[in-house]
Amino acid sequence: MQSVRIPDRKQIVGRAKGAFVGLAIGDALGATTEFMTPQEIKLQYGVHKQIIGKGWLYLKAGQVTDDTQMSICIGRAIRDSQGWNLTAVADEFADWVKGRPIDVGSTCARGIRNYILHQTLEAPPSRWSAGNGALMRMLPVALYTLGNEESLAQYVVEQAHLTHNNPLSDTACIFFGRLLHEAMMGGQLGPLLMQTKGFVNEYPDFCYDPYPGKSSAFVVDTVQTVFHFLFSTDNFEDCLIGTVNQGGDADTTGALAGMLAGALYGVEGIPKRWLKRLDSRVYSEVDTLAEYLVDHSPALL
Repeated sequence: MQSVRIPDRKQIVGRAKGAFVGLAIGDALGATTEFMTPQEIKLQYGVHKQIIGKGWLYLKAGQVTDDTQMSICIGRAIRDSQGWNLTAVADEFADWVKGRPIDVGSTCARGIRNYILHQTLEAPPSRWSAGNGALMRMLPVALYTLGNEESLAQYVVEQAHLTHNNPLSDTACIFFGRLLHEAMMGGQLGPLLMQTKGFVNEYPDFCYDPYPGKSSAFVVDTVQTVFHFLFSTDNFEDCLIGTVNQGGDADTTGALAGMLAGALYGVEGIPKRWLKRLDSRVYSEVDTLAEYLVDHSPALL
């Protein structure tokens, strides 16, 4: 699925940083409008396009939620283990939950609690675990497996099954990883659109055209929303603004749209006003982790 052209390492790292910083930006921007309807957003904000925090979690401007925090957990686990180690990922999640994070989804909390109590590394299959909680955090796996789609598919599903064991979730995680690989290797919007059309033909549950207009935490609604705004815009800012003004699970749809758009357009495509508002510690860590994960991807060594 990857392109034959091989960009230089600096370009790859730049797109990887764009993806991780973009995820955090989308999370911080979207958290304000989470659980709101488009009509409520319009009444309160007109068009929501500034990182101001607040929202139902009463966040500070630039603060991030579980989407970014769990992604950072996976990145740290890979770095500290010097490779893929599912137990290390679970331990990071456990420490994170014990630190009383500002937000954690119910399915994630249940899976992590089972690990803490029983060292369970795989949740049982469930039709009720088709949420977006595994998809929202898979970016570090995609960065670390760049150049190796077999490892991508294996690791991304392993991390998913810590909390979410569902074929819709698995399918979304693997395909988003493939899109990220394509973008980081220099892919443009047109080729990614063609890949996505093929994916939708194979998995029609995710058909997003015409856009159904739902943006809930159900992984199908999330994927449809991200694809709709990614492929109906041609820059990072418009993609993110459209996504988060759809409301619903806006921190996660925003994070995922920011992740893919960041990989496509790079950090230089992210508005500077948003970069300045992002929590500086988060910015520093995701920027550093992105570079580390690409530099230590076994297929690129």
